[in-house]
Amino acid sequence: MKELTIISGKGGTGKTTVTAAFATLAENKVLADCDVDAADLHLILTPKELSGNDFVGGRAPQINKDKCSECGECLRLCRYGAIDFSKAAGHTINEFACDCCALCAWACPEKAISMVDTVNGRWFISATRTGKMVHARLGIGEDNSGKLVSLVRRQAKLLAEKDELELLINDGPPGIGCPVTAAITGVDLVLIVTEPTLSGIHDMERVHGLCNHFDIPALVCVNRYDLNLINTQKIRDYCSLHHLELVGEIPLDPVVNQAQVARRSVVEYDCGRISQIVKEMWGRVSLEL
Repeated sequence: MKELTIISGKGGTGKTTVTAAFATLAENKVLADCDVDAADLHLILTPKELSGNDFVGGRAPQINKDKCSECGECLRLCRYGAIDFSKAAGHTINEFACDCCALCAWACPEKAISMVDTVNGRWFISATRTGKMVHARLGIGEDNSGKLVSLVRRQAKLLAEKDELELLINDGPPGIGCPVTAAITGVDLVLIVTEPTLSGIHDMERVHGLCNHFDIPALVCVNRYDLNLINTQKIRDYCSLHHLELVGEIPLDPVVNQAQVARRSVVEYDCGRISQIVKEMWGRVSLEL
């Protein structure tokens, strides 16, 4: 089984648009939406949920008020100000301020504070018109998004093996942090979708450096290339200098927004020249897998 991850380095470059198009064009595949903090592939593919499960990704402190002597040691030591105290309620933990560092549990002389497993989000297996998809929703303000990305990829691989499918396409998260590392580690190929803006170029370079660090082959696609032709030429020069294959340049066209409003990929919706460009781009990407 081959695995492709589509990343961008920054949000808003159009990687989900490209992912949805590839999902339409590819055969014998499973999809994984690895952008667990702000998943949006479902907005185009309108999945029907087949199963859902809780994601337990961390542990949080919990106070046993029967044991608590209200000595105030946890209140004194907590650098996040997460311990609240009132004469009526005693000591309580503000879950939004708590960093789950466990210092209060270690320091409590009465052993009244314990670390317990917490549900940080949900992950799902769904059916779409292009095939099955594994996706997730991380809870508001929750940590461990990298763990959830790894879980999504693992479940997608198991699903592909069960259904004897040949390809896994991951819609990766933006940035270069832990979730991106979890989305690209061990994959066969990365497609970097960038845009001709200063931030787009900067983040393309950063995410390419990340791919180099993990020795993962990468390709580049420029979305909205005619937004700034000078910056597009800078991207071409960078790719030439670093021996990166530039597999496609997609023009700026309002018809892409029309396709998204219709909840269709740019190859399902009649996007004219753009549909053809994306089809040709998929042909070039699939040859590298």
